[in-house]
Amino acid sequence: MRHTRRLRWAAIPIAASLALVLAGCSQDQLHGYLPGFVEGEKNVTTMTSRVAGLWVTSWIVLLIVGIIVWGLIIWVTIVYRRRKGQTGLPVQLRYNMPIEIFYTIVPFILIIGFFAFTAKDQAAIEKPYANPDVKITVYGKQWAWDWDYTSDNVFDPGIQAQPASNAAQGPTHGNVVESELPTLYLPVNEKIDITLKSRDVIHSFWVPAFLYKKDVIPGHINHMYVTPTRIGTYKGDCAELCGEYHSAMLFRVKVVSQADYQAHIDKLKAEGNVGSLGDEQNRNQNLPGNGSDSDFTSNGTD
Repeated sequence: MRHTRRLRWAAIPIAASLALVLAGCSQDQLHGYLPGFVEGEKNVTTMTSRVAGLWVTSWIVLLIVGIIVWGLIIWVTIVYRRRKGQTGLPVQLRYNMPIEIFYTIVPFILIIGFFAFTAKDQAAIEKPYANPDVKITVYGKQWAWDWDYTSDNVFDPGIQAQPASNAAQGPTHGNVVESELPTLYLPVNEKIDITLKSRDVIHSFWVPAFLYKKDVIPGHINHMYVTPTRIGTYKGDCAELCGEYHSAMLFRVKVVSQADYQAHIDKLKAEGNVGSLGDEQNRNQNLPGNGSDSDFTSNGTD
């Protein structure tokens, strides 16, 4: 009778787990509710599916582990609870070597698995393009962004987000004028090498829909390798607290056709933005490696 009761209580968490698994998931759920996914549309970049797959798979594994642990806790709590009329302490057990080996090895296997899959995907995402189609240099600054279209020898300076005072200023993004946000144009289906530099303090270049961000560090060059595959406009933010107006350090990324990209480049040339807004515009001019006698900078805080 007691054995039957134990089986019945053990079946409850198992049945609940099976019901959850068999319920099925929408495509949005399979994508982990991550930004940038639109059912029936292409992925935003060639790497977003890889990032989403790593994220969702990790959570599935962790959920299974959680269900097993919760099930065991509930089962032990119910099956070995004190019954009416029972007194004293239950039989005390310790040094159960098989169980101790089990709960030592299993977490170790999980950690090794997470590390291996993460390292594999990271290596693929961070692999430089041998022959990029477009090279762009992005400069982070307090509190905006400058774009150098290196391959086309033109530049586009940006200003921080401007507050929207009235409807006549056009479409707004929250309470800022969206049309005045620094906008980076990227040609669709092209291999793009983005060089990231900072003019002052640490920033972070983040496009949520790309599922990818990277720090922009003074005196250090970082790279992002991206191939956008879906035309559209995507919001971007600085994801590193960089000073008083950090919240105004917004930007947009427009993924456009090759013709529209070339039209934008021609527009910048017609406006006289030929050349580069290079490192000479940086606020910090005493960073290591630039000939300064000092390796210390105190221009701004992060």
